[in-house]
Amino acid sequence: MTDVVENNEVSQDSKNLALLMWIGTIFFGFIPGLVLYLIKKDDDFVIAHSKEALNWSITAIFAYLAALVLTLVVIGILLLPAIGLCHLIFCIMAAVKASDGLNYKVPLTLRLIK
Repeated sequence: MTDVVENNEVSQDSKNLALLMWIGTIFFGFIPGLVLYLIKKDDDFVIAHSKEALNWSITAIFAYLAALVLTLVVIGILLLPAIGLCHLIFCIMAAVKASDGLNYKVPLTLRLIK
């Protein structure tokens, strides 16, 4: 699920920005991805990671909303921690790939921003 990017093509600043964006996504949701998507138009690596972070954040928001509705039938109570755990794991995996200079596609994500 990863596309290899030559390490000499990706600057250390780009790697650091993508890494910090994924860490910020853990705590602040879609905001870090949106900010970098709007600001860093000249950096393809950061744009690719910010699109992926935005797509994952939107998917997670939809999942949380569905789980909240399903709390009326008790199943949502079990889904909420599972979604939170997936959010944490996927963001950490993406942060590791970003620090290595690799693109990462988060599984189970709706690709709304292309």
